[in-house]
Amino acid sequence: MIPTCDIDAVIRVMPKFSTINPLTIVDELRALLKQNRKEINSLVALEAELNCDNFVTQFENIGDRLSRFWSPIRHLHGVADSKELRDAHTEAIIMLTEYNTELAQSDPLFAAFEQLRDKPDFDSLQPVQKRVIDNTLRDFRLGGIGLDQSKRKRFQDFNTELSQITTKFSENVLDATQAWVKNIKDDSQLAGLPQRSLDLAERNAKQRNESGYTLTLDYPCYESVITYCDNRHLRREMYEAYVTRASDRGPQANLFDNSQNIDRILALRLKLARLLGFSNYAEYSLATKMAPSVTSVMEFLEDLAQRSTEAAKRDYRQLTDFASKNLAIDPVKPWDIPYCTEKLRQHAYAFSAEELRPYFPAKRVIKGLFKTVRRLFGIVVEELYEIDRWHPDVLVYAVHDEAGSLRGIFYLDLYSREQKRGGAWMDECIVRRRHNDIVQHPVAYLTCNFAPPVKQDDALLTHDEVLTLFHEFGHGLHHILTLVDYASVSGINGVPWDGVELPSQFLENWAWERSVVDDISGHFKTGKPIPDELFERMCAAKNFQAGLQMSRQLEFAIFDFRIHAEESDSPSTQAILDQVREQVAVIEPPLYNRFQHSFSHIFAGGYGAGYYSYKWAEVLAADAFSRFATEGVFNPDAGKSFRECFLELGGSEDLMILFERFRGRGPSIEPLLSQAGLSDR
Repeated sequence: MIPTCDIDAVIRVMPKFSTINPLTIVDELRALLKQNRKEINSLVALEAELNCDNFVTQFENIGDRLSRFWSPIRHLHGVADSKELRDAHTEAIIMLTEYNTELAQSDPLFAAFEQLRDKPDFDSLQPVQKRVIDNTLRDFRLGGIGLDQSKRKRFQDFNTELSQITTKFSENVLDATQAWVKNIKDDSQLAGLPQRSLDLAERNAKQRNESGYTLTLDYPCYESVITYCDNRHLRREMYEAYVTRASDRGPQANLFDNSQNIDRILALRLKLARLLGFSNYAEYSLATKMAPSVTSVMEFLEDLAQRSTEAAKRDYRQLTDFASKNLAIDPVKPWDIPYCTEKLRQHAYAFSAEELRPYFPAKRVIKGLFKTVRRLFGIVVEELYEIDRWHPDVLVYAVHDEAGSLRGIFYLDLYSREQKRGGAWMDECIVRRRHNDIVQHPVAYLTCNFAPPVKQDDALLTHDEVLTLFHEFGHGLHHILTLVDYASVSGINGVPWDGVELPSQFLENWAWERSVVDDISGHFKTGKPIPDELFERMCAAKNFQAGLQMSRQLEFAIFDFRIHAEESDSPSTQAILDQVREQVAVIEPPLYNRFQHSFSHIFAGGYGAGYYSYKWAEVLAADAFSRFATEGVFNPDAGKSFRECFLELGGSEDLMILFERFRGRGPSIEPLLSQAGLSDR
């Protein structure tokens, strides 16, 4: 059991969401930034000889205090938005951006870190201390420390505007998603929908004081209609609404249009990069990533495209032939593709994702996931109660190791709801660090958007949703299991963005193992395990249309990298997207498709010029798992090695060195191709 004193100490510093008042956020932040500036001025004025204890650790203390204040506010903006919170968040973002740019361009701070770097005893410091100093000096340079005063001011102005516009981009997507609803009285129009989807639509209607069924663009509802509904007209209507969100087209045309935001985001990013001497934003982005150059990233993506395009074309021909012969759908339109794909999957493998849903009640999945990571990494997860949280559905858990030592805590927020942005993610609440021999334990937010339970006690998940949960928990373990004592390289901090997906994609593999599936599944009524023949059909369909799936991800990645590698002040994103689609896509979308207008990963998240990271890290993850495939999926030595090399060291060492330490060699692309069923296609 975890010592109570440890848990109590962490709980005392965890956010009190119920006490956050949007009306006081700005004033509280202003006072905190004033205090921080005062303490930093005192710190750089130290007359004593600077060292990691009296300077670096104290500097991190100041940053950590701000991080712990802002983290729950940023999180609430994503999961429990309101007008008051949005207004406060918008004003606060400007203040924070100005403050962070000010620090990045502080000559006294830069001089202090340079002094630490130039000291004769630098080489005798701990590797993690040297990494902190080197990374910080790099970030100073990327923050504009080398610019003259006029250029520094421009850099700050660009950053401030960029933070405002990216926030607005995300808010537009949320608003556009929630603005579209459709009420249907006649359930015959919803023929083909699984019962759980009808139940969800019926609940949506009741929440709006309507009769019948109400459809929304929240992903669980949209995905179900586009995949299962026999009503082709309704599928088209929802498809058009979904792919035109926050754009100049579709039913909400121009209401939440992100067109100008996209153009301005790209222009500002290019201006920032050029101020620092980079040719484009992609070059600037790679300064903190594993990939060595723009050329190397494009060659990597184009190589994957070359290896998978023919398979994607075969997949598409198979789909269209089937639709024509068996469904009387010819030609196949984009709003038909998920529907026809599901019908083809059922025809080819006698398997439907919905067939598995009754076997994956969320509580059983969570319990089995915790058992899996205990077998794999020797950690134990237990639920905590009486913890302040932002919604009654949110669960809280503590993680401790085999010795009983507390490693961290995480919140788990599984279900979609109004005022919560779509997608799934992990974010930091509190970062592990050490000060005065006291460890600050890490705390994480794990967020998904699954359909909530409606007419049963527990939500029922698809296997794809199980994979999503495993994925986000992999991120969570990267944050929670770190043993690094400096916040800037603790957990996911300091990890190159094109390697940060390694633990998350790696952990997904266990959701395909029979012994694990037995632990994470059990029929929600009978508790019976998934029958062998159903499990075999599930595995047989694992790589169904893998070529098309690879093609789609490469379309996103190449588009992202192309628009950020542009050196024009006003690139036509639509023209570039059309070129990319001609290069790698086999499905031609309608002219009104504006998927880029809701592509929050790159325009409002951390993946600008970095969406390729999913494939880059997937190579590492597949190769890392190949060791377990050889030595045993629960081989204790392999599990211990992965935990020690990646999860515990965070960003404290070069990720490629860590990978070579774990694997005994550099990464190979072959395990990924084999895993995706593309190596011999």
